[in-house]
Amino acid sequence: MPTIPREKLDPRIKNIWRINDLVASLIVVNLLLLVPAGVLRLIAAAEAAEALDEIARMLTAADIALSIAAVVMFAFIIPPIRYARWRYEISDDFLEIMTGIIWKKRTVIPFIRVQNTDTKQGPLMRMFGLSSVTVSTAAGEHEIPGLDVQVADDLRNRAAELARVAREDV
Repeated sequence: MPTIPREKLDPRIKNIWRINDLVASLIVVNLLLLVPAGVLRLIAAAEAAEALDEIARMLTAADIALSIAAVVMFAFIIPPIRYARWRYEISDDFLEIMTGIIWKKRTVIPFIRVQNTDTKQGPLMRMFGLSSVTVSTAAGEHEIPGLDVQVADDLRNRAAELARVAREDV
């Protein structure tokens, strides 16, 4: 049985996931339910159709219930689980990333294949003092989000150096 990568993300990433997931889920839930409810209420008012008004009330109630469920799920349940399952490890030959709540995914990136490494920091990450590291290969990009800025810079520099050494050894 393979060993689990040792390194974890910075715990502050859970707050960023909470904010991103809550905003996205509340927008989707409200667009799916409140917009149709509003349209039905307008039609019901214009045509004095009680049945449509009742459906609009049910959609509004469903929106409230789903919004509460989304808040509970994305603020309290998912972030700690996602955090516990997100791991990475860097060795002299490769970078290994493990993710997934339901479907676990392990990615091994040999440094001989690495083309470049980057750090990135959006406004929310900057607010929390975090950064992400992206390792690019011909096959695509692999990101490790939610690292302390200094840890991210060190990881980026170490990965770039190991990639340079791996190319020289060939």
